[in-house]
Amino acid sequence: MWRHSVRSVLGKAQVFHGVRSAARSVNAVRSRLSGSCCGVSGKTWIRPGGFDTGLKTFNSLTKQKEPLILAREGVATWYSCGPTVYDHAHLGHACSYVRFDILQRILTKMFGITVIHAMVITDIDDKIIKRSWEENVSPTIISSTYEDEFKKDMLSLKVIPPAVYLRVTDNVHHIVAFIERIIQNGHAYATKEGDVFFDIRSIGDRYGKFGGLFHVFFSVTSYPGWSTNKRDARDFALWKPSKPQEPYWESPWGRGRPGWHIECSTIASCITGHSVFGSQLDIHSGGIDLAFPHHENEVAQSEAYHQCGQWANYFLHSGHLHLKGSAEKMSKSLKNYITIKDFLQSYSANEFRMFCLLAKYRSAVDYSDSSMSQARTSLGTISTFIHDAQAYLKGQLQCLPVQEAFLWERLAETKSSVVKALAEDFDTPRAVGALMNMVYHGNCQLQPVSESDGAARSPAVFAAMISYIRDVLDVFGIDLLHSKPAQEAGGASHGGNLEGVVEQLTRFRSEVRAFALARQDAPTSGSTSKPGLFKERIPLLKACDTLRDGLAPFGVLIKDRGATSTWEITQGKPSERGQSVQNKDQETSS
Repeated sequence: MWRHSVRSVLGKAQVFHGVRSAARSVNAVRSRLSGSCCGVSGKTWIRPGGFDTGLKTFNSLTKQKEPLILAREGVATWYSCGPTVYDHAHLGHACSYVRFDILQRILTKMFGITVIHAMVITDIDDKIIKRSWEENVSPTIISSTYEDEFKKDMLSLKVIPPAVYLRVTDNVHHIVAFIERIIQNGHAYATKEGDVFFDIRSIGDRYGKFGGLFHVFFSVTSYPGWSTNKRDARDFALWKPSKPQEPYWESPWGRGRPGWHIECSTIASCITGHSVFGSQLDIHSGGIDLAFPHHENEVAQSEAYHQCGQWANYFLHSGHLHLKGSAEKMSKSLKNYITIKDFLQSYSANEFRMFCLLAKYRSAVDYSDSSMSQARTSLGTISTFIHDAQAYLKGQLQCLPVQEAFLWERLAETKSSVVKALAEDFDTPRAVGALMNMVYHGNCQLQPVSESDGAARSPAVFAAMISYIRDVLDVFGIDLLHSKPAQEAGGASHGGNLEGVVEQLTRFRSEVRAFALARQDAPTSGSTSKPGLFKERIPLLKACDTLRDGLAPFGVLIKDRGATSTWEITQGKPSERGQSVQNKDQETSS
């Protein structure tokens, strides 16, 4: 369905013309390279050959949008930097991982591209060692504890796990072999102290692909503990000797452990003696703070190892998450973070996804109660429309005649707009805006009336709109059908039982209310009751209203529609649920 849509919107002819022209130009460049890493002058990006997806994405290597061309048709190889597991993951981490999860879901579910995703877990690092000393336990206990916590947090946020998680400590022998080959290729050197450094000068002007950051003055004295035997201040560690009481591995240069950058190059290239992505990677992702020096050094190492002109074709970087009013990114070092567990006590995974969707993945985003309230309101608007449309389908909501042709046009227009937006650098704010516009027009047609005039109804178009909304939300990883309140997100779900109870309760209340609303032929003389109502039944109406209003703070919203009633279970804090009900136009029965 989705693949057909994107082809019809973007056009087959344009796509395949781009593939042929790209393939011809790239093959010409590759023939000149002759496999030499240093054969390419400077930092020129090479347009890859292969399968043109018809999408465009912003490439940090070129600082502009580029056609997304994959080495294999329908398959994207994707590597991402995982966490350093020394503490709980926070919302800044979540923002990056959820954003890239959304992008991968879009590629897979909307454009039919299989994403092969690998992620490294950094389970040996200075911070892990320091934490182990502070708590008087082994670094392995620290890393395994927080690795498990990280994976649980990702599942609670509905992030699809990568095809494989790979730990640094499981692959040190591969890292040693990787370093040895870089030395053999003339791009690294060992010191008598047991350090191994990458030789920046050996790659000429190829260093600095991510912009001018590398021009910042590198002073050896700015890095306490680093060897002063580097040939160039910009040279970075591939291997460093372990200090007393630190974990170590044997190597040709003595006991030590890997540098930070080398782990990603090795793990993305070759694991367990076989190639994972080899010398060609489609997409590499991470937070913008990793662009330099981490990703810059990854590129230098990998191209030096593979002796290739271009290792990763696209680098995608997500913007920082800031606490509103702060210019600093959310981070553990600044102690200005909110853990994922704490966040999920107040908000749901669906609400956080909508928060991420409302900003471009490359943009910095401010986190605050007001921004989360906006996300919650957007989800609530969609959920309410679906609920009202379902009530209409069931005959529980009587409306004025619907402009059916107009709604079919809005649905077709929305489908086209969503595909175009997501094909243009995954523009989720524009896609969500198109969806909300369709919901607005749908709501305009669902104007309730107390009595039906017998006009023809139009259930099909509303059924189609509901189905499409659910399909798009599923692409984004949002499931309103099985959504739970935030406080239930991490525990066992009894949602099915709750819904059954609410259904029976609402049905019983509707019967009581219908009995109370039954009208007598004429009011008795001197009666103070409403015209046509039985005076003795009015307390039943008030009791029905009291029950409706009393359930609202608990997230159960009952709407009275003439003689019938509908219900829905909402998400959010109890206080906010109550406020949302008070702001709604309820048709009171008393």
